[in-house]
Amino acid sequence: MKVGIIGCGKMGSALARGMLAAHVCTPEELRVCDRESEIAAKLSNEIGASLFSDAQSLALASEVILLCVKPDDVRSVLHDAAIELSSKLLISIVAGITLASLQALTPRTRVVRVMPNTGVLVQKGATAYATGTGVTDTDADIVRKIFSSVGLAFAVKESLLDAVTGLSGSGPAYVYLFIEALSDGGVQMGLPRNLATSLALQTVAGAAEMVAQTGMHPAVLRDMVTSPGGTTIAGLAELERTGMRASVIDAVRAATLRSQELGDPRANR
Repeated sequence: MKVGIIGCGKMGSALARGMLAAHVCTPEELRVCDRESEIAAKLSNEIGASLFSDAQSLALASEVILLCVKPDDVRSVLHDAAIELSSKLLISIVAGITLASLQALTPRTRVVRVMPNTGVLVQKGATAYATGTGVTDTDADIVRKIFSSVGLAFAVKESLLDAVTGLSGSGPAYVYLFIEALSDGGVQMGLPRNLATSLALQTVAGAAEMVAQTGMHPAVLRDMVTSPGGTTIAGLAELERTGMRASVIDAVRAATLRSQELGDPRANR
């Protein structure tokens, strides 16, 4: 399968490496290009992918094209390569650009809109995707294979992608803040900073892995470590008193609403 990547920034590069590691394609089947030619050249040299000078030539030589550019560059890139993209599968990870907008720019192209998060950089991504008109089951399977190579991938309705953005797209920042706060709490109580951060990081990673491996509801696992009259219930009571649960829910809601605003062509960006 000949795969082309337009845009070789962090996400595009991570996807390229993930696909190669998972044998979704070979270096000989991978094509890359970027407006900043030195970035594409560096990636090409590192992974053995073919280097192309522009989107038109890359699209012509590819069967599947990943669009990993900035939102402001989408219109010019797709306008220039519209003919070459005809009858191809275009997978866009560009935030805020709807299937309708992508289809209007490339009317003869099968389009999929994807919302990954930064976890793809370490093969721990959480990705959701929505398919456009004319996308086949084979196309959807290709999308799953690509994004499963860098984490987990879920098919959703496009109407849910803003909520996905609010939860998993923005979610890593919430977790980073929580890790930082755990570390700060440890420092306040006398732990050295390096030790406090290491303990916080491993605690979050271990708790997440427990949910993933056991399949238990987080509330059940929480109860398993909450002894009557113990230290954990004292800490949980304080978190409830200060509204942590409501704050996280509100954060997802606020980020979702902002994603909806950014996707509205009438919005002032």
